[in-house]
Amino acid sequence: MAKTFNQMVEEAMTEVPVINAAEAHRRMEAHPEILVIDPRDAADVAGTGMVAGAMNISYGALTYQADNEVPEEWRNPVLQNRSRPIIMACELGLLGPLAGKLLKDMGFTNVCYLEGGLEAWKEAGFSTR
Repeated sequence: MAKTFNQMVEEAMTEVPVINAAEAHRRMEAHPEILVIDPRDAADVAGTGMVAGAMNISYGALTYQADNEVPEEWRNPVLQNRSRPIIMACELGLLGPLAGKLLKDMGFTNVCYLEGGLEAWKEAGFSTR
């Protein structure tokens, strides 16, 4: 049976831990090795900005940049450590869980998503870029 976007998001939300903006900020300050990824397309990020310190790797690019079996030049070196803490942070908090589930399915063990995404981050008063 085919799934809708919302069904896939709901499923991902049950499988990927959630973190609120205050806790994400606290962890990022305490642990600079945390990788924050915005999985939106670059054009979307350009229009809204993203969490300060985050890197933009689109959902589509994650599918191969996080894969250790594709040619090395396709891989992203920041995604080689499967136990590195990662926070997925999109605009509204819907694509983050999907991208987090993708990484979990690929063997990443320490992935969560930012509840409410960039909008919640801004509402909490944290910086963006």
